[in-house]
Amino acid sequence: MRHFLWTRGRSFRYAFAGWWYVTRTQQNAWIHAMVSIAVIVVSLWLGLSTVEWALILVAITLVWTAEFLNTALEGVVDLASPEQHQLAKTCKDVGAAAVLIASGASVLIGLLILGPPLWQYLQALLRN
Repeated sequence: MRHFLWTRGRSFRYAFAGWWYVTRTQQNAWIHAMVSIAVIVVSLWLGLSTVEWALILVAITLVWTAEFLNTALEGVVDLASPEQHQLAKTCKDVGAAAVLIASGASVLIGLLILGPPLWQYLQALLRN
């Protein structure tokens, strides 16, 4: 049991090291962080339902997962192909496209969930 707990602890330490690496080295991670925080604050303010929260959290997680996988892919490509190569560029471009797709889907989910109540709030402000 002690060995099991030790190896689980080590696994978490490696995972947090990876998380720290991404947030320290990837400029887009800071954009994702600021947008994630803003969306969570607005969601708290609007008092979303459980299902709406679930969708918002899935959208945020989707973007972060894509960013982490893209960072890992870039590292592996750089390791395997230190010189410039067209296939290496294509691999990196595809990884970046995955982040773009995840981000776009998350924006649409955010607009569908947060848009209507924010629009109602804005209309009420303009009437007063």
